[in-house]
Amino acid sequence: MITVSDLGLSFNGQDLFSHVDLLFTAGNCYGVIGANGAGKSTFLKILSGELEPTRGEVTVDPKLRMSVLRQDHYAFEAFTVFDTVLQGNPRLYRVAKQKDALYAKEDFSEEDGNIAAGLEAEFAEMNGWDAETEAGKILQGLGLSADLLQARMSSLAGSEKVKVLLAQALFGQPDIILLDEPTNGLDIPSVGWLEDFLMDYSGTVIVVSHDRHFLNDVCTHIVDIDYTRIRLYVGNYDFWYESSRLMQRMIRDQNKKKADKIKELQTFIRRFSANKSKSRQATSRKKLLDKITVEEMPASSRRYPYVGFQMDREPGKEILAVENLSKTVDGAKVLDNVSFRVNRGDKIAFLSENGIAVTTLFKILMEELEPDEGGFQWGVSTSRSYFPLDNSPFFSGCNLSVIQWLEQYSKDTTETYLRGFLGKMLFSGEDVLKPVGVLSGGEKVRCMLSRMMMFGSNVLLLDQPTNHLDLESITAVNNGLIEFKGIVLFSSHDRQFVQTVANRIIELRGGGVTDRVTTYDEYLEGKERK
Repeated sequence: MITVSDLGLSFNGQDLFSHVDLLFTAGNCYGVIGANGAGKSTFLKILSGELEPTRGEVTVDPKLRMSVLRQDHYAFEAFTVFDTVLQGNPRLYRVAKQKDALYAKEDFSEEDGNIAAGLEAEFAEMNGWDAETEAGKILQGLGLSADLLQARMSSLAGSEKVKVLLAQALFGQPDIILLDEPTNGLDIPSVGWLEDFLMDYSGTVIVVSHDRHFLNDVCTHIVDIDYTRIRLYVGNYDFWYESSRLMQRMIRDQNKKKADKIKELQTFIRRFSANKSKSRQATSRKKLLDKITVEEMPASSRRYPYVGFQMDREPGKEILAVENLSKTVDGAKVLDNVSFRVNRGDKIAFLSENGIAVTTLFKILMEELEPDEGGFQWGVSTSRSYFPLDNSPFFSGCNLSVIQWLEQYSKDTTETYLRGFLGKMLFSGEDVLKPVGVLSGGEKVRCMLSRMMMFGSNVLLLDQPTNHLDLESITAVNNGLIEFKGIVLFSSHDRQFVQTVANRIIELRGGGVTDRVTTYDEYLEGKERK
């Protein structure tokens, strides 16, 4: 259990949050949400003891072990994978190393034997003999081979290090687990395994995540950080989202009714206040008017960009035909005899166990790469917009401001139009004058989406469009693609995004493709039955 009492944190005299009182109990999973910069990661650091609050306190039962997902991917370079995972339980790791050091002594004494016996008992009490098996199972669940246990962390790829550190946080049955963006870098099967792990977990989980499906599956509560307030809600993310929208709608409706009533009373008062026969009624209505108050909408730091794609022309019957496409990259065959046809109304999610297969396919379709074999043909009525996985060529070495950058792609180049458009994409005021080279990852994504919207294309190709976005922006992109009337070809690790946008699934695999006209959930259910 974690108790938060009158917690506050200030930077430079300004409150990030204040007067926070919360109770986190065992058996529950708490999803921490909020706009970028609201203080989600900072809040987790306070809970873990890494950061001291300005006021108030965090109380954790000293008998409970807390595990934290570390963010420094290079902190364990000198250790093996197994030792890195084992350090998820510091006491077990310490005992294991003390025991090994004693047995390595050449002059092993009787006293050393007594100490070793005590360490062995403590080691067994903590299930130390099963540690390697447990570590291997967690790694396998996250998509890594148990054979990596004795490998050096320095020899692993960045994505593999991320998974090892996540395994470290989950290892050894901790009482409390704090996770900051645990699904980053995980493919969908690994995310599914993590969801199952946390749903079976009996302790306390507090997690920051932008993955809505993940939050919906694992969370029993939502912790909302918004303009210095931190509030706890029962239910998962969708329940919180719909409830908050309903509350805002109710306030707006009530305010409209009150505004209409105020207008009606003001009209009556103006008409009859000078009329002696009506003056008493006018006075009573004035008193009533004084009692009517219009409620203020709760202030929120959340901002939703406008994402809407419009077609300049309808596509014809012929959209895209791909025949026997193959491509080898760095000696590995990433596309092997790929064939499919795209039809009107298709919104296709492309999947692959090979991370670069879909990216390679999209690059070929956009004529950035040549296939080794096979070919493709776009319909003459199609027009394409592309959101690449790597957008750095659009920004690296570019000294243009945001408004100048977007002007390159806009038919209407007037400052009024561009400022208005960028305002809807959350670039307001002086933000439009920022050099694009210094933009954050999320800001660059919003620029790329703005660029796509300028073209009026009837076919959209998007390679991981939700990377670097906050929940609000992901929701906007999600809704924009659902409402789009044209053709969408896309990839995403966001399960809810795939489920709600795609009406067809194509999985790239060795020797061709698996092609199904179905939702993503139904596709996964079919694979599980096999």
